[in-house]
Amino acid sequence: MKKFLSALALAGITYAIDAVAAPDEYIYPARVEAGEREIDIKFGTRNMNQSSKNRSSGSIGLGFGVNEHWFTEVYLKFNQNSGNSTEFDAIEWENRFQFTETGKHAVDMGFLFELERPQDRSEGYEVKLGPLFQADFGKTEWIANFLLQNSYQASESSKASAYYQLQGRYLLSKKFSPGFQAFGDLGTWNDWGPVREQGHRIGPAIFGKLPLDDKQYIKYNAAFLFGKTRIDDSSYVGNTFRLQIEYPF
Repeated sequence: MKKFLSALALAGITYAIDAVAAPDEYIYPARVEAGEREIDIKFGTRNMNQSSKNRSSGSIGLGFGVNEHWFTEVYLKFNQNSGNSTEFDAIEWENRFQFTETGKHAVDMGFLFELERPQDRSEGYEVKLGPLFQADFGKTEWIANFLLQNSYQASESSKASAYYQLQGRYLLSKKFSPGFQAFGDLGTWNDWGPVREQGHRIGPAIFGKLPLDDKQYIKYNAAFLFGKTRIDDSSYVGNTFRLQIEYPF
């Protein structure tokens, strides 16, 4: 497993192109539940101070917890840039691997490997990978991830982009928990851009499960983010609303 993940990381760094975080970006948990099946819907919209950079995106996916260490999911992704109609954007294959036994250590650790095939074949194949961390302290839950995102076999190439994700929430009840989410675009993986060119977004978030009957429920999380997004080696100020709905079955 270690050799496999090392090879994936090396491939991701070697064949790379700058990527832009989509407004429907979401936090990857490190924990995996064996046997879980789910329909996953994501949506996000971004309003920038430069309206030509406005964007909305969304996806619908089908996921399965293969075992207690591996969760896999396939998505169909859609995108709408400023002034254009909504169009099919890509097919994505997400894989999350949990290395630790849930609750046995102070911090649970996992790893993400995600492969995307854009509709525009000139963009090649996009790869996202990196470590995932999740922990509970008292009635709070925390997630911290560091990811590399890049492409290979594209018509244009450059260095991989580095990202971080942070999430914290207070476990108030199953139906509703308040918290926050934060996302950052740091620049190329080995040469982060100056702070003025980085993108950092943070804002309040809500989480919960809404029961449908005695056994079924809908899980949700949503956030309103303030800050900057890194686009074309520059950062733009704006607000982002993002929503994720999961239906386990």
